[in-house]
Amino acid sequence: MNKVTQLAAAVALTAGAISAAPVAMAAETSASVAVASSYLWRGFDLGSGTPAVSGDITVSEGGFYAGVWGSSGDDLNGTEYDLYAGWGGEFSGLSVDLSVWNYIYPTGPNASQERGPTPGFADLSEVILTLGFGPVSFSYYDNIAGGSGYEYYTLSGSYGKFSATLGFHDAEVGAFVDDVELDPVHLDVSYSYNDNLSFTLSQVIEDDEVPGDELKFVVGYSLPLDM
Repeated sequence: MNKVTQLAAAVALTAGAISAAPVAMAAETSASVAVASSYLWRGFDLGSGTPAVSGDITVSEGGFYAGVWGSSGDDLNGTEYDLYAGWGGEFSGLSVDLSVWNYIYPTGPNASQERGPTPGFADLSEVILTLGFGPVSFSYYDNIAGGSGYEYYTLSGSYGKFSATLGFHDAEVGAFVDDVELDPVHLDVSYSYNDNLSFTLSQVIEDDEVPGDELKFVVGYSLPLDM
């Protein structure tokens, strides 16, 4: 069984376990699995064109939520799983969402190093604030552990089945790669054929000589799981 198959099976089994476990009556549990032609992350292909399988499980109640997201397909760090928790609400048409994410790579090059609470912790955590009004939203990502000095911003909008995201990386020298400043800007344009199938074009439009600025085309298919 390869890594992609193992991850898909693990997500399905975990989803079944959570649905069978006792949960507070008011809490809601949702889960999904997805496959994409490549692992597109903030304008860059982390999987060098190889397909990626991912899955998520989220428990929510009263605007608060927490969950886990996992994926294959990262060439550099290997299998990934992210732990997240946050709160979202709406005030007079303005939506607000604040969350904390921990990115963990148990099989990556740092797995044998004590770089966090447990071996394999990627030393990467972010606080994410998103403000939305109608079809337009703005998100701010602040790296609070690992890769210090890195911030990321997005401005997104949607119209019908089309959506677009303009993303800005802002990293001090040495934040992730020694003596390299990462300040690329990318544009993603997506079309949702239906609730499951989507197509995305992504282009780095200002790269400061960062590699990986070729036009990328990604096909994604997601499927919700009954809980």
